[in-house]
Amino acid sequence: MSKLAALPSVEKLAAALAPDIPLPRPLINLFIRREIDRFRQLLLADEEHSRESVEAAIKSGLREFANSRLQPVINATGVLIHTNLGRSPLGPRAASALQTIATGYSNLEFDLPSGTRGKRAGYLETALACLLETEAATAVNNCAAALVLTLRTLVAEGKNEVIVSRSELVEIGGGFRIPEILETSGAKLVEVGATNKTHLRDYQKALTPQTALILKVHRSNFYLEGFVGEPEIQEIAKVAHDHGIPLVEDLGSGAMINTDELAPIEHEPTPQECLRRGIDLVIFSGDKLLGGPQSGIIGGSAKLIAQIKKEPFFRAVRCDKLILTTLQESIDQYLETKADPTQSDVPVLTFLRTETHALKERARAIIAALPGLEAQITIAETLARPGGGTMPRSEFPSIALKITPRDQSIPKLAKKLRLGTPAIVGYTTDDALFLDLRTVFPDTDHAVTGALKATLSS
Repeated sequence: MSKLAALPSVEKLAAALAPDIPLPRPLINLFIRREIDRFRQLLLADEEHSRESVEAAIKSGLREFANSRLQPVINATGVLIHTNLGRSPLGPRAASALQTIATGYSNLEFDLPSGTRGKRAGYLETALACLLETEAATAVNNCAAALVLTLRTLVAEGKNEVIVSRSELVEIGGGFRIPEILETSGAKLVEVGATNKTHLRDYQKALTPQTALILKVHRSNFYLEGFVGEPEIQEIAKVAHDHGIPLVEDLGSGAMINTDELAPIEHEPTPQECLRRGIDLVIFSGDKLLGGPQSGIIGGSAKLIAQIKKEPFFRAVRCDKLILTTLQESIDQYLETKADPTQSDVPVLTFLRTETHALKERARAIIAALPGLEAQITIAETLARPGGGTMPRSEFPSIALKITPRDQSIPKLAKKLRLGTPAIVGYTTDDALFLDLRTVFPDTDHAVTGALKATLSS
């Protein structure tokens, strides 16, 4: 084992995998030790493996392990909010604030005027309420936590029934389902309506003295068409309020501005709209259309928000200083650019509103810098998507580099780009590799050019 760990080839591989941040030697040793133990068990089971095959397997495994380390990726998929690639990137203002706060001390829970212990997130909560045009707001570390926390707060012993339309019993990311989340919170699910139609009378019939709340779940990652129908939010709100129970909506994406004004896509309901229609509490993500850090935002009734913050589980899911900092800067920027949202530097909003002619100019410049390669590179008109479970029906025009290599397979070329520095992730279709420029930051075009030169040179 020690001889194998000291092989020069392994040392060279480790150095080549991460030249800027080398793999720590203890990690290399641990990985090799585990692989040797695994092969020892295989040999004891009468499987034959030569020293060369063992060494090759360890090299390959070590390379895969190194590439699993969190690292920058150029998203050339055309999917703006790509869950697997980190959802929405932060804007430069939020990123700069993050560096400043993360590398020093801060007044996280310290009141500077009095010199005594202060209130965590007091400024952020006021700014959130201002942006949402509502009484109060707070934030936790992700949207699922926000939903569980809200349910735990509003569901009590003897009053634990939560009414949900069958058309909204969705599965969200990671395989989590609304019924399972309800169960985790101690709530009892009461399903109403049918998959395609839910009537107001369905909600009315389901109300009992044990009803804790009515929950609406925005269908953000799928859609229903055809013989479908549901009552207006205002109608459901009246039923809920007439019986003294809250109406809560898990909105999912959290668009702060009208999406249909930025791009030729459908309108995504904003939290402000939902609250004006009678929702008591709205819940949404901070790292989707909002373009901030991973977080779950809860806004609405001051009385209900106060109850939520008193729930002991709130401490388990509260935001740390890094989330608070980036979310605070993101919200401040929305407030400052409210009159003209196009002035915001939130990347996902910039990607949405970028005109295709600008993308085409960038594509021409990249192709012009790549003469004589072993590939055919052309400009293709494609369709980009919001992603992240947002507006599943929406697609809008985009521009991509269409690459057809001459001396290697398309999967091989795609893998080479994924394993480069920085990694570039595109998509393959119609016997070609596509790199959609809508989701590629303009200042990384040179990196795309360099990567294509390296992987397609004769």
